[in-house]
Amino acid sequence: MLINYLLVALSGFFLGILLIFVLKQVSLKYKMLTSLGIPLIGGISMALSFGFAAWLGSLVSYGSVPEAAGIILAAYVMLIFGFIDDLKELSVMLKFLVQSVAAVLLVFAGVKTKIMYIGEFANILITVIWVIGITNAFNLLDVTDGLAAGAAAIISASFFAVAIFTGNIQAAILLASLLGAVCAFLIYNFPPAKIYMGNSGSHFLGFIFAAIAITLSYAPIERKIALLSPLLILGFPIFDTIFLVLVRFKQKKPVFNKSGDHLVLRFLKIGHSKTKALLLMLFFCFLFSFCGIIVSRASNLQAAVVVLFVVLSGLLLFIRMKQVKIDA
Repeated sequence: MLINYLLVALSGFFLGILLIFVLKQVSLKYKMLTSLGIPLIGGISMALSFGFAAWLGSLVSYGSVPEAAGIILAAYVMLIFGFIDDLKELSVMLKFLVQSVAAVLLVFAGVKTKIMYIGEFANILITVIWVIGITNAFNLLDVTDGLAAGAAAIISASFFAVAIFTGNIQAAILLASLLGAVCAFLIYNFPPAKIYMGNSGSHFLGFIFAAIAITLSYAPIERKIALLSPLLILGFPIFDTIFLVLVRFKQKKPVFNKSGDHLVLRFLKIGHSKTKALLLMLFFCFLFSFCGIIVSRASNLQAAVVVLFVVLSGLLLFIRMKQVKIDA
């Protein structure tokens, strides 16, 4: 069975390579969709190669599933919106509106949280907030070469492991497809980047992860602490966003304005090279995600120890990096 997932991932990877080559030439030739002379076509290539690989996987594994189709359709809505945002930056309110519409599309496809005892409306509200939050977390993370894509590769692999452990073939196919597409892009995006994913890519990735995380089961009811697993697997983008929001709130700065106070930029400020700063960020992302996998499999007591370790590690990192002096 694992060979099927490998073939799906490879189809996403090789199609991604082909699409990047073609779209890069078109972007440079017609001088469109570029930033500082670098094509912003990574998001389009990832989304298209992901869609093809997922379709191929559906043919050989589980057939047509409404949830999977709904996730892909809604993610393409986010892709188109991101593409427009790359052409002309849109207002924050309009971004939230489109993200909300895409989240509601997920709900109509049956993709929503199913938390007991809180009712249908509350589950829908939590779903919309979750999707908007994770989507924007990935958008804020994409501030340096290789970071968002590297984090996406780690998170894809982590959720894939959970899907395999729990027998969720549908999610495993989607994640294998995404992993292949992301790895193809990462080859061209690792410093120094030859292409960027743009807002289309960061919104697409964040949305996909938020949606797939909802579809997975993490543990039987007697191990409720395992419900923290998706929060940990996506923990580093969440932590990065919380860090940025709290720091900017304290300094009375707009949360979504561009500035040099991002976590990765603070690593650069204290003297690390771009490559080392990137690797440090990806190490922490791996640490969060790996702990998320452990929590999904461990006993309540073991999982509680892991969660405490992550919380303390995050707190120490927060305190240390908050002390870094920045210019903006």
